[in-house]
Amino acid sequence: MPPGTRVPASLQIGPVTVAPATVLAPMAGVTDTVFRRFIRNASMFMTSAAADPEDQEREAPPSVRPTLDETITNQQSGCGLIMTEFTSADGLARMRESKRKRYLTFYDDEHPISAQLFGSNPQTLADAARIVEQTGFDLVDLNLGCPAKRVVSCNGGSGLLRDLPLIAKIFESVRAAVTIPFTVKFRLGWNDNHIVCVPLAKLAEDSGLNAVAIHARTREQGYAGQARWEHIAEVKATVKIPVIGNGDVRTPEDACALIAKTGCDAVMIGRAAPANPWIFRQIAQYTATGRYDLPTEQDRYRMIRTYFEMLLTELTTDTSRAPAAEAAGKMKQFASWFTHGVHGGAALRKSIYEAKSGAAILEAVDHFFTRELTTGAELHLPAQSTDEDRHAPHSEAESCDLSSVR
Repeated sequence: MPPGTRVPASLQIGPVTVAPATVLAPMAGVTDTVFRRFIRNASMFMTSAAADPEDQEREAPPSVRPTLDETITNQQSGCGLIMTEFTSADGLARMRESKRKRYLTFYDDEHPISAQLFGSNPQTLADAARIVEQTGFDLVDLNLGCPAKRVVSCNGGSGLLRDLPLIAKIFESVRAAVTIPFTVKFRLGWNDNHIVCVPLAKLAEDSGLNAVAIHARTREQGYAGQARWEHIAEVKATVKIPVIGNGDVRTPEDACALIAKTGCDAVMIGRAAPANPWIFRQIAQYTATGRYDLPTEQDRYRMIRTYFEMLLTELTTDTSRAPAAEAAGKMKQFASWFTHGVHGGAALRKSIYEAKSGAAILEAVDHFFTRELTTGAELHLPAQSTDEDRHAPHSEAESCDLSSVR
């Protein structure tokens, strides 16, 4: 990596400024409004003394429960752009307006925000894009990357990579339907014998799209093997519109290496974010100072408890859902990611999995960290990724319930 290579301070996508040039990837079952706001406010969950835990006075658990009353800017959080879970264009077209809010809900502190759509019918996607624009999103994105069989069987996601003429019609229809920036996220191609990333990026540019994001694996690869960044470099050398790189970015060093090796304009992070919600802040720190803080056990407690409280609050206010069961299920889902690297984390996960309600899960978290903070146990986080990291959530939707597919 050339000396001094850093993630750019900003990226311009049409009239939208993304600062810093980092993007939270769309992840089905993960990037709902709670998680997006959680990432945007993640800088609140790390103490300024995190780099020197021996000098940090340990506090009683109730004193480390933050609220989100303070407004955090993109630059403070380190995440310049957040994206929704992918949403079915067909589903949006059929839904009542009141039900659409469940899939397109966002808050004022989430700007700039992009809504990602999937589908294969040009007119339906255009209609869905209009809904996205009318709802107030800053950008609309087309999913050409999801490898899930259920999505591909409908010719959506990465299934469309086998039909560039149809993609051209979709680009034309959606571009004509909206005035907000229109972007696309895609994979290298269907398989190694069908790499289409360069002509697809050129097609996007010629069709008036404002940026492209590339997950540097094929559909056949899924999430296995190494991301092949050299193809991102090929795309960057071909088009003039912004290129966002995605794949195997787990640390600030990885983010800088991606920029150095490909010349891409921004970095998109997916699976690393739930396992390390501070990744965007760490990249911003590393860009500014050449170093970054690792979270302490107290920071991890603040983060876990606040996310769970946010989740309970959000689901309780949504009368269209079964908040108790859904909140408990999602808390258990996130527990495996949030507790990765925590000293004694297996015991915490076990108590969370065995809990019957959201309140019981919060009690289990409090009990665990009360003991850990009292005994002075240290937080052990790996400096680099391990094989376990590869089982973090997928960047679009491989092993999820596809609840947004309608």
